[in-house]
Amino acid sequence: MITEVEDYFTKGCGRCERFDTPDCSTRRWIDDINALRALLLSEGLSEHVKWGHPTYMHADRNVAILGAFREDHRLTFMDGALLDDPEQLLEPAGPNSQHPTLIRFTALGQVAEREDAIMAYVREAMKNAERGLRAPQEKREVELPEELVEALASDPELSEAFDALTPGRRKSWAIQIGSAKQAKTRAARAAKARDKILAGKGALEY
Repeated sequence: MITEVEDYFTKGCGRCERFDTPDCSTRRWIDDINALRALLLSEGLSEHVKWGHPTYMHADRNVAILGAFREDHRLTFMDGALLDDPEQLLEPAGPNSQHPTLIRFTALGQVAEREDAIMAYVREAMKNAERGLRAPQEKREVELPEELVEALASDPELSEAFDALTPGRRKSWAIQIGSAKQAKTRAARAAKARDKILAGKGALEY
């Protein structure tokens, strides 16, 4: 995965064989992705790269993350469950997600069309970060280790794939990652689990 945020806007995320090719998903949506980036930076959010995606922070908190896929691109709010949604723009990340947290764009030009609404959501998210508010944790079959929760929050594609797993497979990852004694090891296991989770596999499957 990329480690420099500028690479995302010129090459992609670095997580598949389409990286730095005209077929990369970011290439299809780059005009609107750049428009979203400009809006976020105009509000004073700081820009970082996490999990191969541009991530925007305020008050030492992750506020939003950009993502591009074959059929759409997205602006995901880390604590989106706290946001008012007067325009009904927010959608859940996956079929088993309890809270809508992202705005999905399926056609070029939608960022400009929704600019005022997007900025209202961003400003509300920034105020929530300043106040130290956090979205309620979803109730799951087992308690997920903090490092896995952070990985899911930072990676919309991973979150969607994890939600689509069977309860048993989700439990296997909670146990496999959470059994490590050190936080560094748990974080490394969460990162290493990504490809298997995207493939719909549990921790013990090959």
